[in-house]
Amino acid sequence: MDQKNSIAALIDHTLLKPEATAEEIRKVCAEARQYGFASVCVNPYWVPLVASELAGCAVKVCTVIGFPLGASMTSVKVAETQAAIAAGAREIDMVENVGELRGGNRDAVREDMRAVVEASHARGAIVKVILETALLNDDQKVAACLAAKAAGADFVKTSTGFGPGGATEHDVALMRRTVGAEMGVKASGGIRTLDDLKKMVAAGATRIGASAGVKIVEAQAAGSTDAAGY
Repeated sequence: MDQKNSIAALIDHTLLKPEATAEEIRKVCAEARQYGFASVCVNPYWVPLVASELAGCAVKVCTVIGFPLGASMTSVKVAETQAAIAAGAREIDMVENVGELRGGNRDAVREDMRAVVEASHARGAIVKVILETALLNDDQKVAACLAAKAAGADFVKTSTGFGPGGATEHDVALMRRTVGAEMGVKASGGIRTLDDLKKMVAAGATRIGASAGVKIVEAQAAGSTDAAGY
């Protein structure tokens, strides 16, 4: 695998804007097929379309659950997860219950995660838990990572992209130290250039969520660290 493709394989090519149209979703899928991104990440409504567009290729269908606030009932998160997987999703990015985490109710946080993890794993899908790190202090970030690990999640993820901040090298490194080598760490939110991606990978990220994936891989191909326009 060449360097360009190895970088593309780290990226969840993401379109989560509420105003995204079917035409825009199809474009993102075509780009993912062309460049070999890890997945296309969309809101649950678009999962059937993405599954159809990506049929027969290695790019996974990824969706978000309890997005972007994380404050849905656990039963709703589970139902949304089951429906998304039935429609073709193979990667589930769930938002933790941020309020309960901040309030210190770590049992509730863990069990919310566990319910989604169990529903996903039973159907062959993996789970990435979104912490929304910009709303947490470091102790809370550690607690959230430990809850996700105890719940059996496959990844921890920094951000929704709709919060007050995105991924930072500090947070990615802290998350990696906390979960160890057994789990993935996904950096997302504000990653717009090849240099941004390299910094996150150096800090410990094994997956990148980005809407600028095409610019990033094209910058790599051009030998540049600037994804102009993003």
